[in-house]
Amino acid sequence: MTSAFLRDALPGHDVKTVAQDGWAGVKNGELLKLAAELFDVLLTVDRSLEYQQSFFGLALAASVIEAPSNGVAVLRPLMPAVLEAMGASRPGVVTRVRA
Repeated sequence: MTSAFLRDALPGHDVKTVAQDGWAGVKNGELLKLAAELFDVLLTVDRSLEYQQSFFGLALAASVIEAPSNGVAVLRPLMPAVLEAMGASRPGVVTRVRA
């Protein structure tokens, strides 16, 4: 999955990857704090994120995409549901978008 694909599939949203922001290698807890400073929603395919990290007290929501693969052909049809989930997101809450 490329960030260009995400930018095109999520119009009106500022889409960045961890690598683009220079956060590669940053541990999850610290990564969430950094993301909360700049973004409203974290979009991820990491299904275990909410079980490994606490979103309590963060001004950040998360949308987790659950799909059989991370391939563009699999994720593209899910983008309308992702946009809907992001629009209804609330800080500290993890929502799931399932294939």
